[in-house]
Amino acid sequence: MDNSISTAPHRFSPRALGGVLLLALGFIAPAAIHAQETGSVPEMPAAQNSAPHTVESELTIEGQGSFGNYKIFAQGEHSKLFTAGVEYDRHSWGYFLGSQVDYVAEFLPFVLLDQPAHLNYFGIPITKNKKDMELVPGLGITPIGIRFLWRDGRAFAPFLEAKGGILVFTQKAESPNASYENISLRSELGAEIRLTHRTELTIGMGDYHFSNDFIVPSNPGLDVMSYMGGITYHFGPRDHRR
Repeated sequence: MDNSISTAPHRFSPRALGGVLLLALGFIAPAAIHAQETGSVPEMPAAQNSAPHTVESELTIEGQGSFGNYKIFAQGEHSKLFTAGVEYDRHSWGYFLGSQVDYVAEFLPFVLLDQPAHLNYFGIPITKNKKDMELVPGLGITPIGIRFLWRDGRAFAPFLEAKGGILVFTQKAESPNASYENISLRSELGAEIRLTHRTELTIGMGDYHFSNDFIVPSNPGLDVMSYMGGITYHFGPRDHRR
């Protein structure tokens, strides 16, 4: 009897090969069916929302008046200033000392200066009659401004504001030798009082100055204490408000 180990290569019969294929199919097929039933096919990641972020902003329809004047940066006296227009505030510069820092711009289609009718070169009334007054209409634009707003969206939100621009009158203001155009500077301390989710009552007091910065030799100018009031509408998200 030959006990030597055969070195001939082993051959699989067709029946054995078919059995191996069936056994593999028995393991693979249930897993594939289960995957289809449970919807485990990998899903494409959802597209991120590409909508641009809406910046918070406000639009205020406002009116302003004055009471009394003083001589610090200007020489005008016995005059009053009234304005009405629209102010735009945009949250542009983050936060500072707990306040929201906003860009401010303003358009004043109505400006009315109540001044003495007879003034000298330096803006001093020629007569002592305080009833001898005249009304000088004009308009204004304020492209430069900044506002610090605390407690935005709360029932009471105080703010500090400063604005600079130009006032143009229909005649020379505060002196017959002055100019039609004047630089305006306005500072204000006020508050927004919430009325609804998006509207506020805005009130404030401050200083209103205008002068021509000596573009002509006569530059009396005017400094008055001012008060203002308006209705503000808020644009943009307000989920954080309460």
